[in-house]
Amino acid sequence: MDIQTKRGLLDVCVLAAIKDHDSYGYQIIKDLSPYVEISESTLYPILRRLEESRMLQAYSIEHNGRLRKYFRITNAGLKRIDDFYEDWKEILEIYRFIMREREK
Repeated sequence: MDIQTKRGLLDVCVLAAIKDHDSYGYQIIKDLSPYVEISESTLYPILRRLEESRMLQAYSIEHNGRLRKYFRITNAGLKRIDDFYEDWKEILEIYRFIMREREK
């Protein structure tokens, strides 16, 4: 898979991981690990990029004497997930076309 496609998919995966509840880096990695391999060195730039694009909002909470940075999805992040659903329909149609040719 090319890097741009994978990058876009990972962005949506991270947004989906926190769609229903705020979360922090390590927990996001744990939540995604059954579905996609993602390391801290990959996740944190994604979180920064999503925060800069206002799809996420960050805040800190003290946990065991240290500040833990949490992320909350914004309306723009929810819209990105909705846009992905629409894009995915088109991708599935393209996939069906390609597989049709392969199955002959």
